[in-house]
Amino acid sequence: MAEKSGHDKPIDELRAEIARSRERVGRDLRGLHYELDFPAKLRRSFREQTVSWITAAAAVGALIVLLPVRRKKIYIDKKSGGRSKNTLLETGFALGALKIAASLVRPVIVELVKNRLVDFAGQSRPSRK
Repeated sequence: MAEKSGHDKPIDELRAEIARSRERVGRDLRGLHYELDFPAKLRRSFREQTVSWITAAAAVGALIVLLPVRRKKIYIDKKSGGRSKNTLLETGFALGALKIAASLVRPVIVELVKNRLVDFAGQSRPSRK
């Protein structure tokens, strides 16, 4: 039932029992460390079964690539579909007209700026007499 207290054991026997107990705890701790060292286990497994790991990685990669991509469905109402085409056409026409107008007005603006700069430069020079 209950163990005896050990008062009647000699001191040398108690020390030997303590040493055995420490050794057993140390061995259990080393075993636990070995079991919980997952990075070392993975490295060892890869070294021993390289072909299996590479095959599994290739299979997972192929599965990811070959999975059908889910495409987003867009529903267009027929009534507003014509409106968006007209809007796109109108926008394109307006941009084209703006480009033509800009190319016609550009020389006028350049000439105006050039005249202003020449006038400004001519006024700021002090005359020598």
